[in-house]
Formats: sequence, C-alpha cells, structure tokens
Amino acid sequence: MSVLPTALRAVAAGLARTWSLQVFGETRVHEARRTGPVLFAVWHGQLLPPLWHRRQEGITLLVSGHRDAAYLSGPARAWGYTVVHGSSTRGGARGLRGLIQTLSAGHDAAITPDGPRGPARLAKPGVLAAAARAGARVIPVAATASRSWRLRSWDRFVLPAPGATVRVTYGQPLTLHAAAPRPAALERFREAMQTCEDECGAP
Repeated sequence: MSVLPTALRAVAAGLARTWSLQVFGETRVHEARRTGPVLFAVWHGQLLPPLWHRRQEGITLLVSGHRDAAYLSGPARAWGYTVVHGSSTRGGARGLRGLIQTLSAGHDAAITPDGPRGPARLAKPGVLAAAARAGARVIPVAATASRSWRLRSWDRFVLPAPGATVRVTYGQPLTLHAAAPRPAALERFREAMQTCEDECGAP
C-alpha cells in the first residue's frame, strides 16, 4: 500500500491545525438541515478548508475513481467522512446512485461538481440531477486564504500556508427541481456558486 495518502493526510492535518478559521453562513446550514439532508458543493480547487471544517460530521463525500482523486479517500475517512467512489468519468452511475441513496436516507453529502479532472469551475450535470431526485437542498461553499500555495494541477488546488487566515463561506441553500430544464438548473447553480464566492471575499 502506498504511503503517499497517509503522508498527505498528516501534512494536511498538520497545516490545518495552524490555520485561523473564519466561518460565515453557518446559520444557513442549520436552517437547511431542519428541512432535510443537504448537499455541499465546492469547487475542486477549494476543497481542503471546508473538508477540514466539517470533519467528524459523518458526511458522505463523492470521490472519483481516478487515481489522483483517490488520494482524498484516506484523509476524508480519517476526518470522519464516508466515501462513495464514482464520478462523471469513471464509475459515474455507481457514484451517483450512492449519492442519491445517501441523500434519500436523510444523510448529508458533499461533492466537487467540477471534478475529477475539470474543466475547473464547470459543473457536471449529474450531481445536480442527484440532488433534485433526492429532494436535497444544495449549499454552495467557497474558501479563501490570506496566504496559500497553488498546486500545478488542472484545478490550481489551494493549499493554505501555515498560520494563514482561512475563510469558509456557506451560501444560500438552493432547491433544484427534477422537472426543470438542465441548462436552467446549471445556470442557477453557477450563479449561486459565484454569489457565494463574492460573499467569501479575501480574509
């Protein structure tokens, strides 16, 4: 078994413990959860801070079968997430079925709608369809850091530096209807994600 996932988990946890975390929009999460399960949506490149913030809540994370994204599984499980494998490119149907089952059973889930290989910040329709079928509300999530490194990857993955002020913002919950035309649903989602990012700003 490769030691890389274990090393990444240790590095990520060590960094995260040094961050000064600012959280906005948490009341939106509480209010949305009163009506049923929620689906957190965060762009792939901004995943690490909200993954750390919501650790140990038993959330189900949709992780791709692609080998690069599979490195997320170890840290996610160590931080209390349940992992469902599948994506729009590998094992997609299996992953989306697992996502729908999780949400339909009343459990929260999280996805990176532009993963696993992009294009960055371009949502795939499948995850939105899953939320609509399960009747779950989608909560946009954005994250920024006062100091960070950006990996040379397709998503320009953000790794906040030690001691950085890290801001995580939860946007207005979004209800998607299964009968709505797909282009309209994707546009609403894109606008909601952009509004959340605008609210997040820079710490």
